[in-house]
Amino acid sequence: MNPDLSRLQPYPFEKLAQLKAGITPDKGYRAINLAIGEPKHSPPAFVTEEIITHLHRLANYPTTKGVPALREAIATWLAQRFSLPSDSIDAERHVLPVNGTREALFAFAQTIVDRTQPKPLVMMPNPFYQIYEGAALLAGAGAWFINTTAASGWLPDFDSVPDAAWQRCQLLYLCSPGNPTGAVINAETLARLIELAEKYDFIIASDECYSELYFDESTPPVGLLQVAAEIGNSDYRRCMVFHSLSKRSNLPGMRSGFVAGDAALIEKFLLYRTYHGCAMSPYTQSASIKAWQDEQHVIENRTQYREKFAAVLDILSDVTEVSHPAASFYLWLKTPGRFTDNGSGGDTEFAQQLFAQKNINLLPGSYLSRDAHGINPGSGYVRIALVAPLDECIEAAQRIKDFIINI
Repeated sequence: MNPDLSRLQPYPFEKLAQLKAGITPDKGYRAINLAIGEPKHSPPAFVTEEIITHLHRLANYPTTKGVPALREAIATWLAQRFSLPSDSIDAERHVLPVNGTREALFAFAQTIVDRTQPKPLVMMPNPFYQIYEGAALLAGAGAWFINTTAASGWLPDFDSVPDAAWQRCQLLYLCSPGNPTGAVINAETLARLIELAEKYDFIIASDECYSELYFDESTPPVGLLQVAAEIGNSDYRRCMVFHSLSKRSNLPGMRSGFVAGDAALIEKFLLYRTYHGCAMSPYTQSASIKAWQDEQHVIENRTQYREKFAAVLDILSDVTEVSHPAASFYLWLKTPGRFTDNGSGGDTEFAQQLFAQKNINLLPGSYLSRDAHGINPGSGYVRIALVAPLDECIEAAQRIKDFIINI
């Protein structure tokens, strides 16, 4: 067996299941699940219709690179969304369709990490999407966690990384807008990171799967390729972005996304994925073209999230420490100080008791983090995914408020 498998930790939802084991929640309440970031808004009807129309293409093997029309649709969307020069994104060289960002984020580390080098590092935010850690460990690298706290504006504290660690870094995972805090890395910081990548010879993998879930229509989150182009890195050297239809278009079950950036990296990643066997099905490609070409359903999606955040924050803001995120569909809620949980911050006890008393699932922040540099930055917080319908989110917020008041 691969010995690195023993280095993997249980997934957060496995830990949550163990936390709830043996507990029967109050059946006077209907179950509301706000633990997993699985969109519940209706998928676009035209996407469903496109899939049905092209089911006959099951008789054809898909290519790993995808059809030219899909890559063109993605390149056009990228150029429009991130104000890129139209001639700077070549659909043939800079774009590769993938089966959702999860498999791509994992596979990318297997492509990039050079395990022949002494003690390679993969850096990532903390809290983080656990795929980053698993990808690093199974690529034979060490994981370096960059803490994100209130003091750093819920963004990774890049200033805390010592020079010796940057020198060993081969891959830096970013997540902007962030999971779980919704914080957005600004253009100045991204430009600095691109400069650091050149100085220390590492690659940046920017997970931007929440980039279309923002609240100010006039100020969408900035992207890594956008900043690269602005500072003159027109070939996107050392830069790769990861996007998905899961959150943008409420299509998590379709498993459709893309990677884009440095053409030399795309070439090697395509080689890896050809052997990996991850080609996107023909009917999914057809449906994805339609999704990337339409913005109206994305605007409507943001409107629904805007309504939910306004309603939920109105209920919770006077009983606990919580603020409106810059983007994403998560609330990062501080647990009341009355929960001590043996000094760990109280997030696990809060989630456990809320489930038992109010039949609501939330995810403890410590399950999304690691002990690093003297702290667990997720301790004392819970992640609330506002993915349920508006009425359920409002009902859940009212139950949480009642729970906090009466504990």
